[in-house]
Order: sequence, then structure tokens, then C-alpha cells
Amino acid sequence: MIVKRTIGRTGESASILGFGCMRLPLKSSNPEDIDKDLAIDMIRTAIDRGVNYVDTAYPYHSGVSRNNPGASEPLVAQALADGYREKVLLATKLPTWLIQSRADMDRYLDEQLKRLRVSRIDFYLAHNLNSGVWGNLESLGIKEFMDSAVKDGRVGHRAFSFHDNYSLFEKIVESYDWEMCQIQYNYLDRNFQAGQKGLKLASSKGMGVVIMEPLRGGFLVNHVPPEAKDIFNKARPTWSLPAWGLNWLWNQNEISVVLSGMTAKDQVMENLSLAEAWNENLVTAAELSALDKVSEIFASRMKTSCTGCGYCMPCPSGVDIPKNLSFLNQYFLFDSKETKERCHYFYNVQVQTSEKANNCTVCHECEEKCPQHIPIPDFIAQAGEIYVKP
Repeated sequence: MIVKRTIGRTGESASILGFGCMRLPLKSSNPEDIDKDLAIDMIRTAIDRGVNYVDTAYPYHSGVSRNNPGASEPLVAQALADGYREKVLLATKLPTWLIQSRADMDRYLDEQLKRLRVSRIDFYLAHNLNSGVWGNLESLGIKEFMDSAVKDGRVGHRAFSFHDNYSLFEKIVESYDWEMCQIQYNYLDRNFQAGQKGLKLASSKGMGVVIMEPLRGGFLVNHVPPEAKDIFNKARPTWSLPAWGLNWLWNQNEISVVLSGMTAKDQVMENLSLAEAWNENLVTAAELSALDKVSEIFASRMKTSCTGCGYCMPCPSGVDIPKNLSFLNQYFLFDSKETKERCHYFYNVQVQTSEKANNCTVCHECEEKCPQHIPIPDFIAQAGEIYVKP
């Protein structure tokens, strides 16, 4: 049985593992082309095993840009048919960057209710709060909107997701009676954006905290340096790499739900097993020490904090930004000549000519859209120096 925790003062009881629907399995390279049968099976399997928190958003799985409605919400609607809606807490998000008036807030919410085929959204999040949108939302009446949506029953609880620095996070938390927040947090990103300090602040206010990017978009599974793996294996050889990331998070009682963006059925099965096996005595001081050492190794090698969320896409010049930044990080994570040569090989195999770093025109559009405010053109230029130039 999966452990459940109360989401702050909301009184809602949620499984410690949540299903994030930003990276559902695809049939092709088109982000809108979700493998519907597989995705529905994955979501329902998770619910049947005890997961009761499902998270989506307006732009998830949009093939054009995040300004368009994506395919995720309608897919979630299909997955929650046949009685599954009553088994879960449903979360989706207001596309804050598209809001130009108070009426827009109601319009998008009503559209999302229709797309999800529901009359109520349990947790409605102001999506991706940052310095670029917060002032506008405040001036247009985001707080009054949230209050009215709760009062008329369209929304259960007021919440927000966050991508900016701690000072802004603190300002937003103190400004309104939020009931839940969603932050990026993992053993590598302890002091990044809201970070551990923000986690504790939100908890002290009685807010529930939902975690996104617990494995950094798969980075903490697919790109762990050999010396870090050795540390893990010596400390707890029976734990998989996902186990290290998820158990570290579940060990913190301030965290209500950890979202996993599962893209394959085997990932669902492994995460369910980990959630079912977790207990309060599972993580010891030895494991925490190992995680500290691994974090130091990562921090010494990482070039960019990109999680591959894709908010920067599409690039006007065709550059596959997440893929280029991923290859940039991979190049510096490993020291051996053989590994670097393999990086070059796979870069040329996996990155099409039109997607390569040398196509960047330094327009800065990606940097403006990045929720983490990464200086993307600078890093793309570094990737070009390594992988494209002779």
C-alpha cells in the first residue's frame, strides 16, 4: 500500500507518488502524438495501485508552442473516465503568461473544465510563477479570481507552481492564503529556486508542497557519473538510481506529493514498487551521507541546470535546445576520452543538422521563455564549440 499524506491544511489525503502528465509516451516525434492506449493504461495502473494525485497543464504536449492547448488534458480526461475521476485528486494549471485581463482567467479555467470533462478541478495552480508574470497577475486580480473559483465550486484549492528565486517565492507565499505550491526540488537542486528554504517556509504556513523534477527530467538516472554510482552501490547496493532520488524526497515530511513524469510502463511499475516499499525508517544517516557526496560530484561537473522541460521550444531557428544542453552536460560529466568520443558520436546520430547548436541566431527568445532563466544562448554556443566546430 502506498503511504498517503495530508496536503497541508487542505485536509486532502494524497499518495506520496503522483502521476505527472507532461512527458507521456509518444507514437512519433510529434509531442501531440500521445500513445493514448499506453498512456491511459499507465495512468489507470498507477491509480489501481494507489496513486490518487494526477497532474497536467494547459500547454502539456503541445506540438506548436506552449501558447496553444496541448494534448495532455484531453488524454487525462479519457484516462479518468469509467469511474477513475472519483478516485483521484486532479490538478491542472492556469497558463499565466497568456493572461491579459481578469476575464481571461475565467475563460481559460472554463475551457480547461471542458477539456478535462469535469465540473471541478481539485487543485488549480497559477502556472510557472516568476518575476515576468507575477506583477501582471496581481494587478489583474489573480487572488480575487482564485477566491471566486473556489466559492463557485469550479476549484477546490488555490495553488501555484514556481520557477524563480527564493525572494520572489517568499513574497508570493506571504501575499495570499495559498493552500499548496509546486516547486522543483531534488537532491541536486537543494538550493535552486525555492529550494529547501522555500519548502520549509511553505510548510510553516500550513501549505502542502508538491515536488516536480524529482529526478531532474531523468538526468539523475541517465547521467550519473561512475564514481557517484560507486558511492551509491557501496552505501545501498539494492537501491536503483530512481530509488535514491525518490526516497530522499519522501524522507522529508514537509513534502506532500512527489510527481513523476513517467514515459514508459516499466517506469510506472518501478515507481509504484518504490512507493509501496517506502517507510519512515528506510533512509538512514549512511544513505543521506552518500547523497551528499554524490551531490558534490554533480555540482562540480554540471554546466547548466536544464531539466529538459521544453518551455524554450520551439526555437525560431530550429535548434533542439534541450537536446543540445543535455549533450553539453554529458560531455563534462565524464572524464574519459572514450566517453567524450561517444558523446560526439551520439550527438551526430541523434541531433539532426537543422537542430544543431550552430543554427542559433542568439535571438534570446528561448532565454525569455526559460522558467529557470538559464542564459541558453551562451550554453548553446559552448555546445557548438564542442560538437559542431572542427
